[in-house]
Amino acid sequence: MNTFAFIIHPIDPKKDVSRKFPLLGRILSERQIDFFSTFFPPVYISEITGIRSAATGEEIKGWFIACPYTPRRMLELPERQVYRKIIQTGRMAERLGADILGLGAFTSVVGDAGLTIARALDIPVTTGDSYTVAIAVQSVKRAAEWMDIRLPEATAAVVGATGAIGQVCAELLADDVQRLFLIGRNAQRLEAVRQRLAPQARARLETSTRMDVLRQADLILTVTSAVHDVIQPEHLKPGSVVCDVARPRDVSAMVAAARDDILVIDGGMVDVPGPVDFHFDFGFPPGKAYACMAETMILALEGRLEDYTVGKRAITRQRVEEIAALAEKHGFRLSGFRSFEQAVTQEKIDRVRQQARAARWRA
Repeated sequence: MNTFAFIIHPIDPKKDVSRKFPLLGRILSERQIDFFSTFFPPVYISEITGIRSAATGEEIKGWFIACPYTPRRMLELPERQVYRKIIQTGRMAERLGADILGLGAFTSVVGDAGLTIARALDIPVTTGDSYTVAIAVQSVKRAAEWMDIRLPEATAAVVGATGAIGQVCAELLADDVQRLFLIGRNAQRLEAVRQRLAPQARARLETSTRMDVLRQADLILTVTSAVHDVIQPEHLKPGSVVCDVARPRDVSAMVAAARDDILVIDGGMVDVPGPVDFHFDFGFPPGKAYACMAETMILALEGRLEDYTVGKRAITRQRVEEIAALAEKHGFRLSGFRSFEQAVTQEKIDRVRQQARAARWRA
């Protein structure tokens, strides 16, 4: 039996710490959690059992382990210190007997996107970003169907388009839509991405460093590494779909409160094959996981015990298509949608469509 471990860490400090330590989550403020996380050791969270391949019937097991740093702390502390803590957490995975390690959330993007971590450990490492891309693009396309948005006529946008994940998401979306905005902070880097993708793209590619161009987009895929939300209610077009892959979230909670004519979905939720039990509530319904978690499981099931998606140049279209094929083989599937930790029902979709029609009529 191959085994794996996956590193998580507190993203919403009070809520996430409360999942494991209810008392600490209740009595400590968010800023206190940020401060004290500097001194916490890695934390064993739970054993994961019951993952079974649909192709081979093989079962694997794994573990959740936690790096204590919050995203803010990872940005505040010296990079070498952050590396040391993540490596220390990886050593816990090795002691547990893991054959491969997955890096979750900010542990996958800090510094050189896992290269230093992989070199320091005796087991292979993946960030899970290749399968994250595959599921994000699948999510946008399925949501477009639900909202009656025809891809060949649609305008789409990728926020964070110069990042490793954003570039490949843009490359895949450019096959299917009419117009695609590449959005980021650096105009020169955006133009370099546009020039690289344009010769093969079906879509007309445009770049912008301004968020207000999102008012023109029917479909938005946002994948930044920002600590705070970057998409506000006033940025969005009635009837549009926003797939938020980032953790912490890119989409402000104000969007859910103020815009009932927008469909916001959390990117990256998949069904895990077999009677899986995570023995820990990380915010998803039973049997479901983030795509980045699933990539680590897929590689363990396939016996691909190698550094897979590591480094800022590691995510390619070919690798995304490969991991998507392996996922389908073993029985991993895009799951139903959630929005701000709530299930997206057909009634909600119908309500969004109705409100979007009303908003367009008023305009």
